[in-house]
Amino acid sequence: MKTEGYSIKDLEVLSGVKAHTIRIWEKRYNLLSPGRTDTNIRYYSDGDLRRILNVSLLVNSGFKISKVAKLDEQKIKNSVIEITENKTSESDYVDRLILHMLNFDNIGFYNFTNEIIKQKGFEDAVLKVFFALFERIGTYWQVGTIFPAQEHYVTSILRQKLIAEIDKLGFENRNGSTILFFLPEGELHEMSLLFYSYLAQKNGYNVIYLGQYVPFEDLAKVQTHIKIDYVFTAFINAIPKEELENYLVELKETFQHQKVFVTGWQIQHNNPVLPRSVKIIQDYKDFNKYLC
Repeated sequence: MKTEGYSIKDLEVLSGVKAHTIRIWEKRYNLLSPGRTDTNIRYYSDGDLRRILNVSLLVNSGFKISKVAKLDEQKIKNSVIEITENKTSESDYVDRLILHMLNFDNIGFYNFTNEIIKQKGFEDAVLKVFFALFERIGTYWQVGTIFPAQEHYVTSILRQKLIAEIDKLGFENRNGSTILFFLPEGELHEMSLLFYSYLAQKNGYNVIYLGQYVPFEDLAKVQTHIKIDYVFTAFINAIPKEELENYLVELKETFQHQKVFVTGWQIQHNNPVLPRSVKIIQDYKDFNKYLC
């Protein structure tokens, strides 16, 4: 929980329940018991947050708020478990993962990710659930309703899953071409990069994965040791358009004879002028066209 507790706006963002509705539920049904700061501003605890998330899930599943409000905590939890075990939409999966994240529930999060992978298959689990989870986390982080440790916690677990799947593929190099994957200096968000490297390796490419925060001067050195056919990188963190365009020009000058793939939020946001043979990858389907 954040040190000062959650504001009603935090609860609105995390639960999807409008602040006005939360106030009505609080007043009419005594659903929550907020504390007060020295300046008489309401703040809510982790328990309040879990309660509103659970109540929201039940109401969205057809329960009447008047009936939910009369249930004790154990009956609410039991009803939520029963519903989540029977519901299989991506948004339901994400909601349940968020609950495990907020509680740092290792066993619950780990077992549920395994269940999702078993039900949907690894690639659909990543594309339709885990990436959707990161989008939701990104929104929460921007408005300050979660703290960085919660994002790192989720990333660590799902990163392990991705690496385990990549390890299962082995190195066959059936295709005969080599793709260099890396993130520029300052970039630490590697989940999408890992997944694209997984797709490349699955399709028989020789993958050289350098990971996060790679100094530019190291990229040229790689070419002196191995022939590179393609280069793949991503831009997630905020970067001025001019700086991004200059980086891409320098990258293309370094890899003059290779096709360079770029992806990430900053590419979409800045819409940079691209050097020749630099290709924007919108999603995995776009990338698969080049792999297959």
